[in-house]
Amino acid sequence: MLLKVKNEWFVDEYGRKVLLRGVNLGGNSKVPFKPNGATHIKTNFTDHRVVSFIGRPFPIKEAELHFKRIKHWGFNCLRFLITWEAIEHSGPGKYDKEFLDYIEEILKIAGEFKLYAFIDPHQDVWSRMTGGDGAPGWTFEKVGLDYSKFNLSEAALVMQYRFDPLDPNSYPPMHWVGNSLKFANGTMWTLFFGSKKFAPSSKIDGIPTQDYLQDHYLNAIKQVALRIKDNPYIIGFDTLNEPNQGWIELKVDGSNIEGFSEVLGYAFTPIDAMLTGSGYPRTVGYREIKRFGIRETRKDIINKNKVSCWLDGYEDIWKKEGVWDLNEENEPVILNNDHFTQINGKNVIFHQDFLSPFINNYTKIIRSVIPDTIMFFEGPAEKLMKGESFELDFPSNIVNAGHWYDVATLGTQKPMLKANFDTISNKPVIGKNNVQNLFIKQLSIIKEFSKTIQNGIPTLIGEFGLPYNLNNKEAYHKFKTEPEIAWKSHIKALSMYYNALDANLLHATQWNYTADNTNQWGDQWNLEDLSIFSADQRLNPEDINSGGRAIEGFCRPHLIACAGTPLKMEFKRKGGEFIFEFEADKSIGAPTILYLPKIQYPHGFEINLSEGNYDENHYEQIIFIRTDKSGKHQIKITRKD
Repeated sequence: MLLKVKNEWFVDEYGRKVLLRGVNLGGNSKVPFKPNGATHIKTNFTDHRVVSFIGRPFPIKEAELHFKRIKHWGFNCLRFLITWEAIEHSGPGKYDKEFLDYIEEILKIAGEFKLYAFIDPHQDVWSRMTGGDGAPGWTFEKVGLDYSKFNLSEAALVMQYRFDPLDPNSYPPMHWVGNSLKFANGTMWTLFFGSKKFAPSSKIDGIPTQDYLQDHYLNAIKQVALRIKDNPYIIGFDTLNEPNQGWIELKVDGSNIEGFSEVLGYAFTPIDAMLTGSGYPRTVGYREIKRFGIRETRKDIINKNKVSCWLDGYEDIWKKEGVWDLNEENEPVILNNDHFTQINGKNVIFHQDFLSPFINNYTKIIRSVIPDTIMFFEGPAEKLMKGESFELDFPSNIVNAGHWYDVATLGTQKPMLKANFDTISNKPVIGKNNVQNLFIKQLSIIKEFSKTIQNGIPTLIGEFGLPYNLNNKEAYHKFKTEPEIAWKSHIKALSMYYNALDANLLHATQWNYTADNTNQWGDQWNLEDLSIFSADQRLNPEDINSGGRAIEGFCRPHLIACAGTPLKMEFKRKGGEFIFEFEADKSIGAPTILYLPKIQYPHGFEINLSEGNYDENHYEQIIFIRTDKSGKHQIKITRKD
């Protein structure tokens, strides 16, 4: 393994501190390659056992071209997506060996381009059958659920069922909080993390459901570790993308759900979800964005046709566990409102009681194959942003890989750069400088949390990014006639995000690079469109930049490796001034390396060193700096006209 963790930095074999700046690869890895699993294509998922993910993120024959482009844009790291389904879709213990062959080969090619990578076992709201991605379809059958009934009972919002290209309102914008509160996601994650406490009667082949599901997940990811254990550019494993707690910690009536008023679409409480999932009609409020906030605009009766999601022969787990039952009038009522909040009178804490044991068990499994691998974990983003404390029993050699998004821009699909919203103070932020400072502050909170763990650990923002379909895809129309200004707003937004990362000297992997992104379907998944590359923008195959979106916003100068300790990094895009300061360590023989992209310095650059000398590799767009003395040094780069 080429990198190790030392306090807040990654350190290479020469003792240099390495800054990881990379990209998530890729958004399309959430869905099968054959048959094409893009979510705008209708399906009933009956083929879930015979799908293939070979070709995600792209076919082997295209790998060199994409990796060359990614490297050219200055990235040195990949957050490499896989899903549990891709490995074990055929059935429990039946691993797709051809897919594992493919993963082994494509990561080998990435290593040839000197791209560090860590594996991200990705999930969103459990699986494709519940409107997201991740788990295999057979997991529903094992717990007694009929995924074909999720749509009719509103147990999940699934684009493959709902989307009608002739009626844009048929599929409302995905809202992850809303879908996570629905029956299918709530049930599966509660069982995955806590069936032994909250549903002890639930067993699969005589094994507690929690143990059965976790063991299969862990062993599936272990298969990947076995294949790539000898690849030195694989630096680690994420434990699980955005782990969801299901209903754990929630009151059954939903009275303690944080941010419930901000849910878009149908806002289900746990009892609403359980009852509609069992075939009982329920009146649920529907929320939309109206003017300056989210408002409940109507109430609808859900599951009028009384469709149950439980397979024949399976009893409703939550009714069996005494969460609810029918009263004398044959009406459903809550029996234990604190079923998911207390165990033997003690309040449960999801991250401490359920996520920590999972992370430590996962770490043990992966390190049985790769003993020195680095583990990347994701804490609760909202709690971090609001300054709320939480505890985890952390293993050693770990990285805080939390996510950060400009939620105002992401939610409105408009560039909120002069006016934004502070989720901590719940107040608007007016003025571009104030918005920039807001981003810097939010990221600093995530980094400060990392300093409280052990003796301080690295912070890598595992996801951040920008929707490219801003203002109803305005840029795509301009790109045809005015390509030089099409990405103006996007470049400004990305520059502000990277300014905030630089101000905090943070590692980061941008979301995302999707090789088959199109202007119409975005990243091939739930109409999301955050890819920095699109086939529709690739007009000149001879130009490596062709296909890139708003390249000037993310392709910018930055540190690669420092022979010492980085102190400051700042880039002013308009003037092209780049400043890097560091505390040099003369005992390190290897040079400091900076990335200086041609797209920012088309006519070259001038360099001013406080001390030392430099060499340039024009092809790789990097410079090597050697200092003769230890101590504080400054490097100043300016753009030639």
